[in-house]
Amino acid sequence: MPFRDECGVFGICHQAEASRQTYLGLYALQHRGQEAAGICSGDEQGLHLHKSQGYVADVFTEAVLDALPGDAAIGHTRYSTTGGNVASAAHPFLIHGRFGQVALCHNGNLTNTEALRTRLIADGHTFTSPSDSEVLLALINRAQADNLEDALVAALRETQGAYSLLILTEDALIAARDPHGFRPLGMGHLGETVAFSSETCAFDLVGAQYERDVQPGEMVVVSRRTGEIRSWFPLPKVQPRPCVFEHIYFARPDSLVYGRSVMVARREMGRRLALRHPVEADLVVPVPDSGVSAALGYSEQSGISFDFGIIRNHYVGRTFIEPKQTIRSFGVKVKLNPVRHLLAGKRVVLVDDSIVRGTTSKKIVQMVREAGAREVHMRIACPPTTHSCFYGIDTPKRQHLIASYMSLAEITAFVEADTLGYLDLEDLEGCMGDQDGQNFCYACFTGDYPVVPG
Repeated sequence: MPFRDECGVFGICHQAEASRQTYLGLYALQHRGQEAAGICSGDEQGLHLHKSQGYVADVFTEAVLDALPGDAAIGHTRYSTTGGNVASAAHPFLIHGRFGQVALCHNGNLTNTEALRTRLIADGHTFTSPSDSEVLLALINRAQADNLEDALVAALRETQGAYSLLILTEDALIAARDPHGFRPLGMGHLGETVAFSSETCAFDLVGAQYERDVQPGEMVVVSRRTGEIRSWFPLPKVQPRPCVFEHIYFARPDSLVYGRSVMVARREMGRRLALRHPVEADLVVPVPDSGVSAALGYSEQSGISFDFGIIRNHYVGRTFIEPKQTIRSFGVKVKLNPVRHLLAGKRVVLVDDSIVRGTTSKKIVQMVREAGAREVHMRIACPPTTHSCFYGIDTPKRQHLIASYMSLAEITAFVEADTLGYLDLEDLEGCMGDQDGQNFCYACFTGDYPVVPG
């Protein structure tokens, strides 16, 4: 089964320390993926690649970065979704084919990968990984075209689904975004340097100025030799439907995504949640970290005091050694810990970004109660998640999404909250300035998929 890639991409051109700047960009995007990281750089001698499983700071050392020379680079930090975490699926992918050396990294998920892979294998292609990104490279290399740009367009016309791409060649750095614009991709400048990133927080770290988004369906080509920037829209035009979940959960709150402040959107979600689901309580407590901005908005609107009644351990790695003796809810406790003196005897409004399976929410409510809370009222800063995402956000199969088979009353009882309130879809649209409800993808709440899953 192919992998979905929920991840972050960063690229830079005309920068003397391109690989080091890309390393910093990936460091800022670490929250988008913790399983693997990679950088491909380019100089007069060709393209140079290093990638491995692990955190950005562990994968790249001074010696490794010294071995990635050149004034252009692309990088990727990956979170494995469908299929799990294997070394062969780390990005970027690099081939030496009909158009010379070509490196590619990809944020998103192609929905027709299985059919494309089956056809390519029948034609004699051998794959080295289960990643849909390698399928894209194979399509580019086999396209009936005279140059790489035309080959890329031909390949993208065969694909369906979500992609924000960065491609590095011997001549250019290319950025491309699918016509619906499902996944974000921003463009920035630092003098003559051109940079691309999944989120603007990476521009902040390297000192680049955010200029604009790569538009849905747009391809931007930066010449490595002349610095010329060309842009065009080679794919059929459709209604853009960027993923609203970036603002609900995935992106860092200090980023601009789709040109909108993530923090401002989340605080507005909290305010509207307080208006829609008021409750008498003593304390508003966020589930860290993604619930913080919405909890602030809820507190501001309701007048109920805000405090960090749960503390997150930010140093939990990908694996840890569990105790031999069973400890109740250990998996949650190793990441989250209640502040007992704040919670004891209080009526608590617990604000989180979403409920997926419901098992983690249940354990958090239990933890807050065990810390002495008198009441726990759960508030969720998005509508019920009832459908799976096929465009690059990691959600389980629909039968594992609690809101797809339980009523509100049943979910409330399952998570053991006194009350439970979700943000309405209409309120979410209002938070995003989407007055007609047609400018973002809400498929995980509605089942209305802009691209039918393959």
